[in-house]
Amino acid sequence: MNNIKNNNENKENNEKNVEFKEIKTKEIDEIVEKLIKKEIKVYQLDKLIGEKNAVIVRRNYIEKLSGVKTEHIGHYTLDEKPAMQKNIENMIGAVQVPLGFAGPLIVNGEYAQGEFQIPLATTEGALIASINRGCSIISKCGGSKARVIGDKMTRAPIIATKSVADALELKNWIEDNFDKIKEVAESTTRHGKLINVSPVIIVGKNVYPRFCFTTGDAMGMNMVTIATEKVCGLLEQEMAQKGIIINTVALSGNVCVDKKPSAINLIEGRGKSIVAEVFLTEEMVNTYLKTTSKAIEYVNTNKNLIGSAIVNSLGFNAHFANVIGALFLATGQDAAHVVEGSMGITTAECQEDGLYFSVTLPDVPIATIGGGTRVETQQECLKILGCSGNGNSKKFAEIVASAVLAGELSLAGALAAGHLAKAHSELGR
Repeated sequence: MNNIKNNNENKENNEKNVEFKEIKTKEIDEIVEKLIKKEIKVYQLDKLIGEKNAVIVRRNYIEKLSGVKTEHIGHYTLDEKPAMQKNIENMIGAVQVPLGFAGPLIVNGEYAQGEFQIPLATTEGALIASINRGCSIISKCGGSKARVIGDKMTRAPIIATKSVADALELKNWIEDNFDKIKEVAESTTRHGKLINVSPVIIVGKNVYPRFCFTTGDAMGMNMVTIATEKVCGLLEQEMAQKGIIINTVALSGNVCVDKKPSAINLIEGRGKSIVAEVFLTEEMVNTYLKTTSKAIEYVNTNKNLIGSAIVNSLGFNAHFANVIGALFLATGQDAAHVVEGSMGITTAECQEDGLYFSVTLPDVPIATIGGGTRVETQQECLKILGCSGNGNSKKFAEIVASAVLAGELSLAGALAAGHLAKAHSELGR
């Protein structure tokens, strides 16, 4: 027994030594040659030589194939092991995006209260300067008021039936048995809660039920997918008892709607739905933006509302995507969700004593735990905001909306005052 125990311990120690013993140049060349000859596959390297060495070998392999010497992507401080377990496959290094900040930005939210410095990762010159100006103006006006008005994550499978009559039978059963569906869905997760199934759409003989969950501080896409799969099994069993054969064609039928712009998400919301607003007196508009409330309202109406409407855009705003994208990269959000976060409406209303200005973001899938928020650099950015970990997703949402408000106010003011080209000439180069 002792021999077996010692052998197992030696095996574990040997595996650890293989993982952390830096591979030699000669060994790299030999393995790269085997990869080129397809004697081994790139994804097998992690187990064969350990994560750190696998990254080095794959990078050399890419250099050999492309003829490009990678002098920069191999320099990083990330821990490869957790990244390769949760965030990336076939890792060869890391891409660096310049990181700056805008602020301080005063936020008067339900969850976010106080001054915040906003980390932003971007390669677009003038962007952070513009957002920073918006932060300064909003803070001088007392800060933004922000609220989370909706919170849900969705998954909508395609379920095929034999006829429209069967499809209607399935739709009716779903609508009549919410409690049973909820129990099954929530049996798969400690954090996910099914809040409704809406809408349940029939197209021909196919049914598209949209399952809506709350997912705590996780973005929750994987969570709701697993729960929906369990529900689909329940539906198949229940319909079979009625003599109706149904089949789950795909767990995602695009009615979710994930990572695509859509009217349903604009109307019903997805992820965090957020509003941020600020009021500026006419004197503040004149002093800080060098223009008038009437001019900003005019620009917003004709650009963000009419201009967007004439091309059937789902983004009735100036540049939500700029701020959302820079914040998402900095804080480890799923970058593909920028397409959803870029939808929304900017409101500018000239009032008797000044300007009411707001942004409505109905579809911002974000998280403060899991996914890319685990990565060390992104984790630090969330910590700068005081938003890392459990209990912080709604606070983060209010900060995101307030940062978008700053970006929209600054750009609207620049357009109304005719300063946009000058700023890009000086800072964008």
